[in-house]
Amino acid sequence: MSDVLDKYFKISERGSSVGTEVRAGVVSFFAMAYIILLNPLILGTSPDSNGHTLGIPQVAAATALVAGVMTIAFGVIAKYPFAMAAGLGMNSFVAVTMVATKGLSWQEAMGLVVIEGIIIVLLAVSGFRTAVFEAIPRSMKAAMGVGIGMFIAIIGFVDGGFVTRVPDAAQTTVPVGLGINGSIATWPAFVFVIGLIICAFCVIRKIPGGLFIGIVSTTIIAIIIQKVTGSEDWGMATPGAPTSLGGLPDLSIVGDISIFGAFTRLGVIATVLLVFTLLLTNFFDAMGTMTGLGKQANLVDEDGVLPDMKKALVVEGVGAVAGGLGSSSSNTVFADSSAGIGDGARTGLANIITGVLFLLAMFLTPLYEIVPIEAAAPVLVIVGVMMASQITEISWTKMEIAIPAFLTIVVMPFTYSIANGIGVGFISFALMATFAGKAKQVHWIMWLVAALFVVYFAMTPISSLFG
Repeated sequence: MSDVLDKYFKISERGSSVGTEVRAGVVSFFAMAYIILLNPLILGTSPDSNGHTLGIPQVAAATALVAGVMTIAFGVIAKYPFAMAAGLGMNSFVAVTMVATKGLSWQEAMGLVVIEGIIIVLLAVSGFRTAVFEAIPRSMKAAMGVGIGMFIAIIGFVDGGFVTRVPDAAQTTVPVGLGINGSIATWPAFVFVIGLIICAFCVIRKIPGGLFIGIVSTTIIAIIIQKVTGSEDWGMATPGAPTSLGGLPDLSIVGDISIFGAFTRLGVIATVLLVFTLLLTNFFDAMGTMTGLGKQANLVDEDGVLPDMKKALVVEGVGAVAGGLGSSSSNTVFADSSAGIGDGARTGLANIITGVLFLLAMFLTPLYEIVPIEAAAPVLVIVGVMMASQITEISWTKMEIAIPAFLTIVVMPFTYSIANGIGVGFISFALMATFAGKAKQVHWIMWLVAALFVVYFAMTPISSLFG
């Protein structure tokens, strides 16, 4: 059996082993499992224009189901260790813009997600999506990888309570601060720091399964501290013994969508603009993430391109369709799966393990809820360090390259959006090349994408113009 797996997934060829893939798949799941708790908080609590809410248990079950199915599909078909789940930027856009602001029902909003996913699949099948990827200069691909690393790290710092937002009422120019009033004043933040130290030690000593060991040991420490202190400051899940083994998942929202309802409610132009915005976000979030993950895993060629990229992009596009049909929002390649890559994952076998755990999570919710986000967050910071190593591939002495690369890197964590960083980077790359007298050297696809991102960033005034 191991020989069959090795041949199909090219495990030995990529310098891995079955045991490493299995272990790393578990690591990816624990690094991503928070999405099963977070996605319901974004999608499941707010009523739509009809007063209907999706419900937290329902969204949690659908999130785990779609993530599990698509992660396994990506592993089997694309054969890369890039797990899939509901994209955070996209689910926020669906909840805040499409439902809360535009007044769509949840069924209508998810119908548009399905339409956007179908368009993504068609673009991937046609080869256009791959052509765009290959047109991106190597320096920009490296900048995307570094930016995603920074983005992942800031998520880890925030989730761990090490970095907190300074309320506007403070009337300070500092948008974020260290802990609370410049101090690590909560037990969860303390657990995060301990976890970061443990993970760093494991990585430096090159201990096999170090990141997984870090998550498990930090969770045990968190449980002990919770028993002693009774802290109520935990981010999403309070560590402790599970109260039950779970039960059957509620999948009532799966398939409950309206494909064309939004066109009737908002009109064709306004609806098309919404789909266009969602399309751009999904299109470049996935490409940027796959670039960073591929480089981290040493799976790209000398031009920074993944072999069989077209196949991977088609499967990723199907994730958007599946997320819409499941009412869990568009599913995409998840940057947090880099935790598994950092622990040795190199093939799609790791994805199968991660996907199976997602499916089991539908039934065994209490077992993964005992892992607080503060125990998984340190892994994200360490992975951010790993991905930032690509910064050496950028020619910092050439300002026409350095400026767009720098903007790509900093905008991602500062705006909490991979797509924003890529958009600003592409626009500035075209401008800087023009300033350097190298406009003709910029691929026409880069010019097209830069123009599309100009429209993307001007979406609010454009929407107002068309009512």
